Amino acid sequence: MTVIQQPVPQPAPMVELWRGDRVESRHCGHAVIAHADDGIVAAWGDPGAVIYPRSACKMVQALPLVESGAADGLTDERLALACASHQGAALHVRTVARWLSDIGRDAQDLRCGAHWPRDPEERDGLIRAGAEPCQMHNNCSGKHTGFLMLARHLRAGPDYVEPDHPVQRAVRAAFEEVTGEVSPGHGIDGCSAPNFATSLAGLARAMAFFAAADPGGDSRNRAACRLWRAMLARPELVAGEGRACTELMRATGGRAVLKTGAEGVFVAIIPERRMGLAVKIADGATRASEAAITALLQHLGVLEAGHPAARKRLDAVQRNWRGLETGMLRAAPGFP
Repeated sequence: MTVIQQPVPQPAPMVELWRGDRVESRHCGHAVIAHADDGIVAAWGDPGAVIYPRSACKMVQALPLVESGAADGLTDERLALACASHQGAALHVRTVARWLSDIGRDAQDLRCGAHWPRDPEERDGLIRAGAEPCQMHNNCSGKHTGFLMLARHLRAGPDYVEPDHPVQRAVRAAFEEVTGEVSPGHGIDGCSAPNFATSLAGLARAMAFFAAADPGGDSRNRAACRLWRAMLARPELVAGEGRACTELMRATGGRAVLKTGAEGVFVAIIPERRMGLAVKIADGATRASEAAITALLQHLGVLEAGHPAARKRLDAVQRNWRGLETGMLRAAPGFP
């Protein structure tokens, strides 16, 4: 009997960097558009590719915080920070510090580790003062403060990043339910929390769930609505000035909620279309994931191609140190 081997879907060309009259670099990857009612409506590459969503799934990780009741009365700014990969600006650090104080905790209770802030003003201020960054400067400190708040609500122990901790068990359960898949396992993220794997299609389904969540529905639907609305209300807290998540949310005029993740992951929630988007660039390039999500938003008609935030990332003119035009970053033929 002849066994016919079905070809394994390969990453699709998605973004190209042109220099002169030729392609200098090409980024390939996977992308999925999912509809809350109709399932996958478009895909490039392999929708079944299993990935770590990294920080692109922070709104999913925050679901147990809200649906448990632990976040009752929490402001939009704190909910946005629970979903954030912020750049450690003074605004971010102050807000996390107040939140920690209000729940009777401090920076020493976090388990995310410390790194230098991406925000240049905050970084330079620390250097001038001869100070070191603390855990509140970590881009994930808002998410971790949310974990601490949930751990307190559950009367659980302090090591909330352990995979068998009640906080992470709740996160995994929510993650598997909204992706519609049993996670094949987890890796440890840069902030020390477990990051559960799923297919790109599962990640897009999760974003479509958020897009269609009913504010008058059950606790999970209400929680999803609160989270994406908080992100949209406070985009400067989700990332920061100059960052793709913040700039593109503003550029869509509130029509899309966006979140990046390390290693070339990007997601979008489009409530008016009941759609979720998920992108994974195979080589992990951030410039390519930003360009790809921009192309998809334009394709769906929620982002104007001529908007400066879009042109910064797609059909983006490349210049050298003398200001001479050297090339362009643009979508590959056939994408989207």
